[in-house]
Amino acid sequence: MKGLSNFLKVFQIKDLRKKIFFVLGVFALFRVMANIPIPGIDVERLRQFFNQFQLFGMLNVFTGGSFDRLSIVMMGLGPYITAIIILQLLTLIFPQLEKMYKEEGEEGRSRFNQYGRILTVPLAFLQSYAMLSLLSRQKVIGTLDPLTLVSSIATITCGTIFLMWLGERISEKGIGNGVSLLIFAGIIADFPNNLRQLILTWEISRLPSYLFFIFTSLLVITAVVMINEARRNIPISYAKRVRGNKIYGGVTTYLPLNINPAGVIPIIFALSILFFPGMIASFLSGVGNKTLADLATKVNNFFQDPLINGIFYFILVVVFTFFYTLVTFDPKAISSNLQKMGGFIPGVRPGESTSRFLKVILYRVLPFGALFLGLIAVLPSFVSQLTGITAFNFLVGGTSILIVVSVVLETLRQIKAQLQMREYETF
Repeated sequence: MKGLSNFLKVFQIKDLRKKIFFVLGVFALFRVMANIPIPGIDVERLRQFFNQFQLFGMLNVFTGGSFDRLSIVMMGLGPYITAIIILQLLTLIFPQLEKMYKEEGEEGRSRFNQYGRILTVPLAFLQSYAMLSLLSRQKVIGTLDPLTLVSSIATITCGTIFLMWLGERISEKGIGNGVSLLIFAGIIADFPNNLRQLILTWEISRLPSYLFFIFTSLLVITAVVMINEARRNIPISYAKRVRGNKIYGGVTTYLPLNINPAGVIPIIFALSILFFPGMIASFLSGVGNKTLADLATKVNNFFQDPLINGIFYFILVVVFTFFYTLVTFDPKAISSNLQKMGGFIPGVRPGESTSRFLKVILYRVLPFGALFLGLIAVLPSFVSQLTGITAFNFLVGGTSILIVVSVVLETLRQIKAQLQMREYETF
């Protein structure tokens, strides 16, 4: 009853109601754009292409089916996310960029995001050109003359930039993180089609498989919620400081350390690395050199093996979880900031001792998050092969379920905060 009451309160508050309707309106616009295709597509060849290359099938999930329709927003927000990831990795090489991202506060983050927007444009241009060239070679689309090719690339690039702008408008005028909400909308967009496919292919003889699939889905969703919300709280105390007639500090709080601090980034990295050799091998298998073509075919077959694919996928996700966490989580910087603000961990000396203590805690917690992320990444393939059900794969693991759970929890948190703020104002 309390949940229903809060749901009704959301639509009773005019400002909050406008924000939610604004987000839903952007979702509707996004779905319209996702269904405006580029002309000259062979639908059957396109379906075979996505069955052959699993990576593009995964990208299609994130874009809400706009990729397999070759719509004007076929690249989705992929180039923007890639740009931000590249800039975060470059902070390891360029100290000035690291200082901007970590030490200059809100102004530095704003400049960092601006660089991300600028980098998105050439990335979107290059990715759209590569995709159109690949699809043309695979005979999915006809041969494009230079003018049509340039106009198609410009249209797709503008579509990505427009989605990026829509995401920022959601963050500014709506509720929640705009980019995350648009990715969320893309993931769940095909839910009705998957439900329709499940109904059309229903067989009473497969009832045990359906029950196992439902049980696994509920179990995975529960586990993802628990791991996503799980934190190792490190106690922090602040020394009392007297300034004039006022006393500051003297409070105790905690530093939350997520069990999975890397989020879904390791899975994205692992997918890019894992499918790259197979894609290159597929291209080279059609060349005139027989030796090179045979070698490329063997490499492609090796990476298409489900067992080999799953093992490499799991290992890459675990490795990248450690790598990305070490890039984004800096115990020395946290220790330095605590010392500047008069904070300390009880029983631990400020400075280098605090940094070592944070590293020990991180290395104890991180393996659980890395192993869980690896299992979630490979679980869809395992469940699909076991049950023969390919619809609703986003319910049993991978990047999509992590994004859906994270976005839903964060949005609910912000709505709850908005409701509490208005209750305090009324009081």
